[in-house]
Amino acid sequence: MTQLTQTGSSWPDLEARMRDMAQGDVKWRDGRTGMYVFNAGEDVERVKKAAYAMFSEENGLGPMAFPSLARMEREVVANALALLHAPEGATGAMTSGGTDSIVMAVKTARDFARANGQSGQGNLVTPDTAHPAFHKAAMMMDLEVRRVPTKDFLADVAAMEAACDANTIMLVGSAPCFPFGLIDPIEALSAAALRNDLWLHVDACVGGFLAPFVEMNGAALPIWDFRAPGVRSISSDLHKYGYCSKGASTLLFRDKAMKDHMVFDAGPWPMGRMLTPTLAGTRPGGAIAAAWAVLNYLGVEGYRAKQALVVQAREKIEAGVSKLGFRVLGRPQLGIVSFTHDEADCFAILRGMYKRGWMTASNVEPPSLHLMLSPKHAEVAEEYLRDLEASMKDSVGAAPMPAPGYAR
Repeated sequence: MTQLTQTGSSWPDLEARMRDMAQGDVKWRDGRTGMYVFNAGEDVERVKKAAYAMFSEENGLGPMAFPSLARMEREVVANALALLHAPEGATGAMTSGGTDSIVMAVKTARDFARANGQSGQGNLVTPDTAHPAFHKAAMMMDLEVRRVPTKDFLADVAAMEAACDANTIMLVGSAPCFPFGLIDPIEALSAAALRNDLWLHVDACVGGFLAPFVEMNGAALPIWDFRAPGVRSISSDLHKYGYCSKGASTLLFRDKAMKDHMVFDAGPWPMGRMLTPTLAGTRPGGAIAAAWAVLNYLGVEGYRAKQALVVQAREKIEAGVSKLGFRVLGRPQLGIVSFTHDEADCFAILRGMYKRGWMTASNVEPPSLHLMLSPKHAEVAEEYLRDLEASMKDSVGAAPMPAPGYAR
């Protein structure tokens, strides 16, 4: 057991010790990770660190005490709504991350359904590629999750619609799904939601601040946002392809009447009522400030340039792995790519890449390698492909490797 020191240490001593502890961490600034970190360059890193430090003591719980944070949050949410083609009257809030946004979306849909007569145990109908955060939400709220197998790695709309009943509180689609980086057929899900008067949530935690700029750069993406009239809410992470500090996400609603069911009105207690937009009370001011600063630092043109590098990196990787005999799963259009091999042991290759300093992910079904790419990866794609080829050669004849586990 490590006990608190009797006397304090100087900052130079602590800084040196922390840097020493970090020696074994993945070298993400060198582009050596395809998960956990979204590396948009040193300039963006400087901006968000400075903004976070400037408001590190301020608390988003107190908008009257810190109107600066309230204003920054309103502007960040307004930026997100505009990017996602929200209609007049749409609204939203910042949360601490994608799981927080998804849990709050489920809570909102549940309370909305109950207010409109739903009774009994509610259920969510999701494709089997939907993020496990929906399962977490269901565990917390005693809801049933009906996971429907995908078709060609995309949501099977007909099967999902057939799985709905009077107690379905939410349909789910992803833009894109995390395992394969593919955008579900949101327009078809929207039509199903409208036919059955159901809440459709789009999990765009990965794509919300990426897809709009990829589309601006000329890609023909399917409709996935509020342009689909059945979409009632969207989760979109700032700390992923928004390149903001962790943890920061947005949860957006088609109208205020829907968002009203998001709010916690807790109490009474000796201090009266406590109203919060999320489960958390204290909300780090630094995360709000850093998000506002990065969005304004990059602007539309800055994001278009960064996201063009992401697509360029993905296209380089796709071409390179295809030459090595891998098959890309589906037709990714954003920043995630997964690829499998009919003969090679993907998990042995993954281990080889780890030994070469790469921290990347994998899928179990089907066994495949997984990359979530950042602008930095456009610089190191060739290096990655060389190490991938070497890891393939090392895997020949090696004992089969079990599937790894990750904290995602």
